[in-house]
Amino acid sequence: MSAKPKPPDELPSPDDVRGVLAYNVRLLRVQRDWSQEDLAIESELDRTYVSAVERSRWNVSLANIERLALALGTAPWCLLKPPDGTRGGKR
Repeated sequence: MSAKPKPPDELPSPDDVRGVLAYNVRLLRVQRDWSQEDLAIESELDRTYVSAVERSRWNVSLANIERLALALGTAPWCLLKPPDGTRGGKR
């Protein structure tokens, strides 16, 4: 039996687009009580790729942002929007 998914610990800097994407993907995945494997299956991506996205290790293509967003039931731009409460960004 696998552990229950946990939400992200820290808010990303709004200037860190990969960090924002990672935060939003993980948050939405956890809200659905999905494992990374569940999201990988739903988005037709590899589980190791989903893991790398959530750790900000990859520059993600727009096509894969669309796949993740579709699987998570949100608009692609929502995955790139900094969460409320982030600080330190340039405006």
